[in-house]
Amino acid sequence: MDSRKLAQLCRDLAENRKGENVVILDVRKISDITDYLVIATGTSEPHLRAIRDEVADRLREDHDSSPRAEDGSIHTAWVVLDYFDVIVHVMRAEEREKYDLESLWGDAPRVKPRKRKVAGASTQA
Repeated sequence: MDSRKLAQLCRDLAENRKGENVVILDVRKISDITDYLVIATGTSEPHLRAIRDEVADRLREDHDSSPRAEDGSIHTAWVVLDYFDVIVHVMRAEEREKYDLESLWGDAPRVKPRKRKVAGASTQA
């Protein structure tokens, strides 16, 4: 799977667990470290855990992909999953506001969300 699709999948998985304000930053032109940053907000320790587990478990089970490294903890309000070409940040709102990764990487364009198909939606006008 290419890095863009992986980033989009990570966003979808975070949103599966009601991650808030999930964004993807395309840092390929401004970073040698990774291609994409996925940033999601959780509202509590259990919510952070649910988002982190959804991303890590589904990627491992469905795509045989485990993070190269994991840093932080649910208790520190910021967890990082490093998939080499995609780095996923799951943060409490206070931490996200304090460290403001979107401004730090302000030159990075945002990847627009894919349109999801709605089950049972009619294609008739």
